[in-house]
Amino acid sequence: MSNTERLEYALPRDIETRSFQIIEEELGPHGFDPQTALVVKRVIHATADFDFAKNLHFSDRAVQDGVAALKSGAHVVADTTMVAAGINKRVLSSFGGSVHVFVADDDVAREARERGTTRSAVSMERAARLKKPLVFAIGNAPTALLTLHRLLCDESMPAPALVVGVPVGFVNVVESKELIMGDKVEHIVSRGRKGGSTVAAAIVNALLYLASNDRRW
Repeated sequence: MSNTERLEYALPRDIETRSFQIIEEELGPHGFDPQTALVVKRVIHATADFDFAKNLHFSDRAVQDGVAALKSGAHVVADTTMVAAGINKRVLSSFGGSVHVFVADDDVAREARERGTTRSAVSMERAARLKKPLVFAIGNAPTALLTLHRLLCDESMPAPALVVGVPVGFVNVVESKELIMGDKVEHIVSRGRKGGSTVAAAIVNALLYLASNDRRW
């Protein structure tokens, strides 16, 4: 049989349905509750990487509090434009929320140069001044997680509803995640080096779909 003969032809929604069937089959038995399982499966769907079934760490009320916050109009702070681009803003805005990303702002870049720090650090400090319920989605910059940890430790900001901490890479990535997991904040963290903007957006979208009973548009 040729590769062409093996192809499955389906409409986009059918493709997603079939993809989740395959994920369910290959994932096998797991100990996740139904809502947490949906988050894990959406990350696997976005990455085709089943390692996330092992390395995603959820605090006790992470999914529950994240869904409730988004449903109540919480805003999302992203560390990069790539994370922001991947979030379903239609569903988010239907609850009254929006996405904030400061890292590309000119004044953030200027302040970072003047202080000799990173734009990620400055953008998190700026986000901490927002007078709104917040969900943080960090998919690229461990510096963003380290800054959040510092702000939470010195009580410079109210605890956000949820921190999604899934930066990818080699320098300070593992350490920044471990610090957030030790903070008194609800979190979803990918242990180890794996993560990325796609993972951060997939987690936020999974929570939005749970909040909206799987509304996409």
